[in-house]
Amino acid sequence: MSGRFQELDGRPTPLGEISLRRRWDPALEREVYEIKLGDEFLMSSAFTVAETELARLALTEVRAGSVDVAVGGLGLGHTARAALADHRVASLVVVEALDAVIGWHERGLVPGGAALVSDPRCRMIHGDFFALLNSPSGLDPATPDRKFHAIIVDIDHSPRHLLRPGHAAFYRPAGLQRLAGNLVPGGVFALWSNDPPDRDFTGTLGEVFRRVRVEVISFRNRLRGGEASNTVYLAGT
Repeated sequence: MSGRFQELDGRPTPLGEISLRRRWDPALEREVYEIKLGDEFLMSSAFTVAETELARLALTEVRAGSVDVAVGGLGLGHTARAALADHRVASLVVVEALDAVIGWHERGLVPGGAALVSDPRCRMIHGDFFALLNSPSGLDPATPDRKFHAIIVDIDHSPRHLLRPGHAAFYRPAGLQRLAGNLVPGGVFALWSNDPPDRDFTGTLGEVFRRVRVEVISFRNRLRGGEASNTVYLAGT
């Protein structure tokens, strides 16, 4: 790659201009891939610990020998690939609202994207996760009323900081109840958040799910120094 920065793709979407870029990061001494929506960073390969832990922690809660998983939000694919690393996962459905993001994986523009797309257990669905959740067919239109052992979501920045105002209903009891209805008995819902643990949201989870716990994922921030953290919410039926 010539220079320190290269935009690999960019196009308009209903949410705004989305772009995939690659740059050399001297602090990390490696290439970093980033997704931006307008001037806002959605995801970076500089820090992927929490995205990976999101899938690992969710599947740790599942006791079944053969596991069906749904992931809301594809991004750079770290959560989906971490899910497939569990040998028990028989099928993975990834719901992504932006077809450009799916295309980046199909075209091999994202590291590991081609391997993810070619895995026979994995299927991409271009659609709005929240709209599908409210639809009669559920999260997998090809198999109406399908239930999952784990539903893993990484779409909004947090339950309070949303990409779109219309997502707010999902984080209320009725929205979470609809999600719980897409889980098998003993199934697990896992949610990534960029904010510290939210006591009110944890309480809302407790109104719907039998088991709730919160994990703070800390990691070294070599760009700014010190440690950074994300939050993972885990809720079981």
